[in-house]
This record gives sequence, C-alpha cells and structure tokens, in this order.
Amino acid sequence: MLIAFQRIMRSGWEKFARDKSSSGAALFIMVIVLSVVTMLFFLQGAASFMIQSLQESVDISTYVKDTASAEEVAQLKAELESIPEVREVRYVSKEQALERFVEAHKQDEVVLESLEIVGQNPLLASLSIKAFDAARYPEISAFLQNTPLASIVSNVDYFDRAPVISRLSRLVAGIQSSVFLVTLLAGFIAVLVAFNTIRLTIYSSRDEIEIMRLVGASNWFIRGPFIIQGMIVGVSATFIVTLLFFPLTLFLGLKLQTFASGFNLFQYFTANLLWILLLQFAVGIGLGVLSSLIAIRRYLKV
Repeated sequence: MLIAFQRIMRSGWEKFARDKSSSGAALFIMVIVLSVVTMLFFLQGAASFMIQSLQESVDISTYVKDTASAEEVAQLKAELESIPEVREVRYVSKEQALERFVEAHKQDEVVLESLEIVGQNPLLASLSIKAFDAARYPEISAFLQNTPLASIVSNVDYFDRAPVISRLSRLVAGIQSSVFLVTLLAGFIAVLVAFNTIRLTIYSSRDEIEIMRLVGASNWFIRGPFIIQGMIVGVSATFIVTLLFFPLTLFLGLKLQTFASGFNLFQYFTANLLWILLLQFAVGIGLGVLSSLIAIRRYLKV
C-alpha cells in the first residue's frame, strides 16, 4: 500500500514536471482563479468596512430635561447600554453641547449675539446613541418613548433623522446584495474556467490512460497521478498568488485608502493572511483534485 502510494506521488510529480505546456496552462489558470478569489475576499472586507463606517456616521440623540437628576440620567444610560442593538451611548452635558454649538457657529455673529442676549445656556444635556445596525434605530426610539424614565426625556431626534437613516439602510442593503452577486458570479466563472482547463489537460493524456487500462492498472492507480498533479497545481498557485499580492497590496494600500473611507488594503491583507492562505489552499487543492476526479470519470470513462 505504501509502495503504491509512493509510486502515485512520484508519477504525479513527474507528470507535472514533464507536461510543461499542460501543467503551465493549468497553473496559469489556477493563479487567475485564486487571484479572483483573493480579490473577492478583499471586496467583502472593503464592503464590511464601508458599511461599518456608514453606520458609525449616524446616531440619534435623546435630550433630557433640566429637571432630570444625575441618577435618573445615569439609569437611562445604563438601560440603553443593556439593549443588544446599541453599540455605544455617550453623555453630552449642557456645557459640552454649548461648546460644540459655539464652535459650529463661530462665523455666525447673529447666532453668537443671540446667545449673549439670552444670557444663559439654552441647550439641553443629551445621550448620543449609536446602534450596530441603522435599521435598529426605530426600536431604540420606541424604547425611549415607553421606558419608565420617559418623563425625563424632552425629545428624541430620530424622527428628524429618519429620512437619512432610511437612505443609509437602503444603501447598506444595496452594497450587501451587490457584493454577494458579484462574488457568486465571479466565483462561478472562475471555477468553470479552472474545471475546463484541467479537463482539457486530462483529455490530452487520454492515450496514456488507455495504455494504463490495457496493462491492468486499477482505477485509483490511474486517477492518483492526476489528483497529485491537481494538488501540486493548487499549492503552487497559492504560493505564487500570495507572493504577488504582497507587493501589490503594499503599493495599492495607501492609494486606495483615500477613496475607500480609510480602508487600508495592505493592513487588511496582512491581518487576515492566515485566513486568506487557508481559503487559497482550500480552493486551489479542492478545485484541482475535484476537477481531476470528475474529468477522469465523466470524460474518459475510467
């Protein structure tokens, strides 16, 4: 058994080294396929980063009455933080709100003069709420209206921001659907091209397979070298693609960061290198072996 396995391994390696044209074509196509798979991985990462950035850019605020005690505000904040959909709750005091207001209107003398005429801080303290998903803001707003502490709430600005949040939710859903469709279509085309290339590679060896059958070789002894050849192609393509993407992502990382809301391609690549390698190995070896098995069984009728 061990001797047969060693012969199959040696035969598969010799076939890969001897059939330079067919092995080279299969390797070239596999490099393209794994490059597409890797770029789709990057696309998923960039889309997730963009969605998170969009969702973090939107929040709602609940303004508390001046009569509310510090304990009541702290209790309301704790209740909001206990909601699974809530990412973060920040308390903004009256003084902080005034500082931000003055900074935002520092060029508007009319507004600043009006503040001086009022003679006191007219702004309310508030709780700024960020959700994990923009679609959850209606639930959070409903909670604020129905909580036992609703009596200390002066206003919730969700309804003022509802149109923006609604557009954001539709945009996020559109990005997710588009990325899924692109991944599905590109992945299918890549697998189809790789399968047909390996099928043609095996078809070119049909005379050799026929001779092996005539001398009484078992089906697995015939399949074995092609499976090993497919594995070698998959492993080799993985290393080539990884080596290619190191300088490529390093070069494109900073250039794309400006256009991708701060998404750094090289940092994402290095941070997820293990997962990318596992994905490439799985696709490369799996596709090489599976294509070889199917091609021999269906097209050469071994």
